Amino acid sequence: MDGPGIIIIGAGFAGLCMAIKLKEAGFHDFVILEKAADQGGTWRDNTYPGCACDVPSPLYSFSFEPNPDWSRLFSPQPEIWDYMRRCVARYGLAPHLRFGKEVTALDFDDAARRWQVTTADGDRLETNAVISARGALHIPSFPDIPGKEKFAGPAFHSAEWDHSCDLTGRRVAVIGTGASAVQFVPRIAEQAAELRVFQRTPQWIHPKPDLALPPRLRRTLRAFPPAGRALRTAIYWALEARALGFTVHPRLMRRQEELARRHLARQVPDPELRARLTPEYTIGCKRILLADDYYPALTRGNVELVTDRITEITGHAVVDATGRRHEVDAIVYGTGFRVVDAFRNQHVVGRAGRDLRDAWRGGAEAYLGVTTAGFPNLFFLLGPNTGLGHTSVLLMIEAQAHYVLGCLRLLARTGARALDVRPGVQRAYNRRLQTRLTRRVWSAGGCDSWYLDEHGRNRSLWPGFTFEYRTRTRRARPADYELIF
Repeated sequence: MDGPGIIIIGAGFAGLCMAIKLKEAGFHDFVILEKAADQGGTWRDNTYPGCACDVPSPLYSFSFEPNPDWSRLFSPQPEIWDYMRRCVARYGLAPHLRFGKEVTALDFDDAARRWQVTTADGDRLETNAVISARGALHIPSFPDIPGKEKFAGPAFHSAEWDHSCDLTGRRVAVIGTGASAVQFVPRIAEQAAELRVFQRTPQWIHPKPDLALPPRLRRTLRAFPPAGRALRTAIYWALEARALGFTVHPRLMRRQEELARRHLARQVPDPELRARLTPEYTIGCKRILLADDYYPALTRGNVELVTDRITEITGHAVVDATGRRHEVDAIVYGTGFRVVDAFRNQHVVGRAGRDLRDAWRGGAEAYLGVTTAGFPNLFFLLGPNTGLGHTSVLLMIEAQAHYVLGCLRLLARTGARALDVRPGVQRAYNRRLQTRLTRRVWSAGGCDSWYLDEHGRNRSLWPGFTFEYRTRTRRARPADYELIF
């Protein structure tokens, strides 16, 4: 029953960052429980053809662990996964990793002031603090289409790519046109005899300046670290400038929309196809995608864009709302993830038997996205309203790891067993947060996105600049918390 002082759940970027910062701060009594057989999170699971980062790699890496050896400005999935493995080796995290340990329940013991952590294989551990670094992009979302279970051929989600399925010369349906689809559709289009892309809502797409980083530049970055820091800083401020339309007023998104319209016009000469690919909502309301090869793929002779709603899937066909049967041999779902459910469906019971599902029945919320009232010493990384639509989410992860360390130091300094954010502090913070969000493009842009929960509230994104969030999480304020001795 006894366990380590701290348990981290998840070995993706957030979990690894937290582990590194714990070790640097002198906290060595911790383990990382990972449900899979390897670290990597999203970058372990997503191995679909064309999988790559859509944030420039100098910024999609830890500020304290720059990588001068990225091969491209937007690095492919294998390089990102290799980078994470190097971080594990460099910072000596291997002894702390426990693979095949899926956490199924968290229960707070009021008398002991400790968490009981249960895993799928029946293990139960006690710990002083739990840091949930599960992330939100790990539960594939499948559309509710009648008959989909009857399909006789291969059918799989992009996050669970079936590499044993050769799509060469076959008739393939892709359902969904989100961030993953715009990367793998061009690869499938090169192989398939026929490809039908079923689009529910068009996406705004910007050009992707995916430049190869020449060996000479990489040698310079390796030999002269200040050059790498300068490059990272330049990219950071360029992307923060994009946030003006997100954080100030939707009208400021006009230039972003003009860029997307010009990109579409250059790559799709057919006016009828271009019209079907033009969104009717304000850019930024959904995630802005980056791609240079997606639109050209849709203009190929073996590719058809279908915008009629899917009504049914049969053993060998996808049927649309016009009654047309699209005979296909395989189906690939590019339909994203169950972002809100990633938090809401967890078994977490806090003080006095309070269930997290009840606490979040009206919507997931936390103070600074990290702590939730009634759940002492439970910390979320990439928790509610800490996602980003304009830059690297690793910036938020590092800020949150710093804040969690501040909370742990507060416990050590005061001798308290646990800390619990005050309900009034949490309510006031989220009231201001939601007021800001209702005025932003995600609520006022005229679209329905995965950013919003069933109540139409944005529970996913941070409404400001990253430097603002970093300032707010610079230190843990004792007045915000009830200390439990």
